[in-house]
Amino acid sequence: MTDLTTPLHAWHIEHGANMAAFGGYDMPLWYSSAKNEHLAVLQTAGIFDTSHMAVVRVEGPGAFDLLQATFTNDLAGCIGPSRKPLVPGRAVYGAFLNKHGHVVDDSIIFMMSASCYLAVVNAGMGPAVTQHLQAQASGRETAVTDLSGSFGKIDVQGPQAANIMAAVLADPVAAFEKLPYFAFKGCFSERMPAAGEIRLRDGHPVLLSRTGYTGEFGFEVFTPAEALVSIWESILAAGEAAGALPCGLAARDSLRGGAVLPLSHQDIGDWPFSNHPWPFALPYNEGGHGFRKTFVGDQALLAAGDAPHTLPFVGRDLRKVTLPARVLDDTGREVGDVLTCVTDMGIGRAGDRIYSVASPDAPEGFTAKGLSCGFVRVDRALAVGTALELKDQRRRIPVWIVDDIRPDRTARRPLTGFWQE
Repeated sequence: MTDLTTPLHAWHIEHGANMAAFGGYDMPLWYSSAKNEHLAVLQTAGIFDTSHMAVVRVEGPGAFDLLQATFTNDLAGCIGPSRKPLVPGRAVYGAFLNKHGHVVDDSIIFMMSASCYLAVVNAGMGPAVTQHLQAQASGRETAVTDLSGSFGKIDVQGPQAANIMAAVLADPVAAFEKLPYFAFKGCFSERMPAAGEIRLRDGHPVLLSRTGYTGEFGFEVFTPAEALVSIWESILAAGEAAGALPCGLAARDSLRGGAVLPLSHQDIGDWPFSNHPWPFALPYNEGGHGFRKTFVGDQALLAAGDAPHTLPFVGRDLRKVTLPARVLDDTGREVGDVLTCVTDMGIGRAGDRIYSVASPDAPEGFTAKGLSCGFVRVDRALAVGTALELKDQRRRIPVWIVDDIRPDRTARRPLTGFWQE
C-alpha cells in the first residue's frame, strides 16, 4: 500500500519525480537521472526527502536502562576507541533484536538528555519498534512514544553540504563548532530537551546531525513537519549555485550499497544478526568472544554458531542481477542468495584497484563507468578475493568478495575540511 505521503509529496509530483512505493509511502525514486543524482552526492551535493523515516521517543528515569537492555550497541561505552559513554549531543548505530537474535529494525539512537532519547528507525517501523520497547519496559519508569509523521527530515549529503547549510542557518559558526561524525545539535520540537539551540534564518528550530546514509560528508536535518516545504525549498535554493540536486531513493540505495551500509529487512532481517560487515553495532569483548553487556537476543546470537555469513561484493562492470538471485561458487554449486545488488556509478577499475570519482590518487584519465556491488548471504565464511557468480533469470555475472567498496568516502572527515567561516 502507498497511502502514506510526506509533506513534500505535491512538490515531488510538480517537479516530475518518478514515484514508487517504499515502506508504505509514495516516494520519489529519481527526478531526471538516478545516475546524475548519485554523482552529485560525490561531487557537489544531493538533497533527499527522508521524512518517511520514523522516530520513537524514549523518556523517563528508566530510559537508559531500557535502551541498554534492548539495543545491540553499548550506550555505556560506544564513543571512540576508548569506548566513552553516550552523552547528550551524540548518536550511535545499532539494532533492536527479538529473543531469537533476529532484527526487529536497525536504528540510530540520539541522546537528547540523560532521560530522553530518540530512536530513528525505518519507514513504517515506528509502531513495531514502539511495541517492542513497551513490551520490554515492565518495571522501568519509561514512556515510549511513536513520533512518526510529526516531523520532517531532509538529508543534505556531499562536499558542498556545509556551504549549503551555512546559507540557511541563523548561526552556522555556532552550529558547526565541535560537530564531529555522529554528533548533533538542536531539536525539531520545543517540547523536548535539545542539545543546544539550532535555528534556521527563518526562525524554525531544527536538529542538525552529522549523519547520513550515503557514506559521504553531510547532514540529516530534522524539522517541524509544518515547515518542511519552506525549509526544503530554501535548502534547494541555497544549493543551486553549487550544482546540488534533489535526489530520490534510487540514488540513496546505490550510494549506501557502495558505502557498505545495510538496508533493514533486506540485508539484515529475520536471521541472526551476526557474521556480517557491521560488528561495530554489537558490544563484543576484546578479541570478539562474548559480549560486554546483556541485551535482548544476545544469548541466541552466542548460540547461533556458524550462522549464514553476509559479505560485500563488487562486480567487473556495471551489470547487475535482479532479485531474487542466487550465488554460485567456482564449482557451480549454489551457496547462498543475493541480498542487495546495485550499481555504484561513482566507481570504476584501473588495473587491479577500484577508484572513486573523488579519489585524489586516481590515475590520469580515469573515468568511473560504474560497478555492480552489494551483499550476498552465503553458507560459510569466504576470504576477500573469493570469486563467485550471481545468477538471476536473465544472466550470470562474475563478482568478488571484498572488505570495502567505494574508496575515499568522506562521511567521517572533519567538518572544517568542507567549510571555513
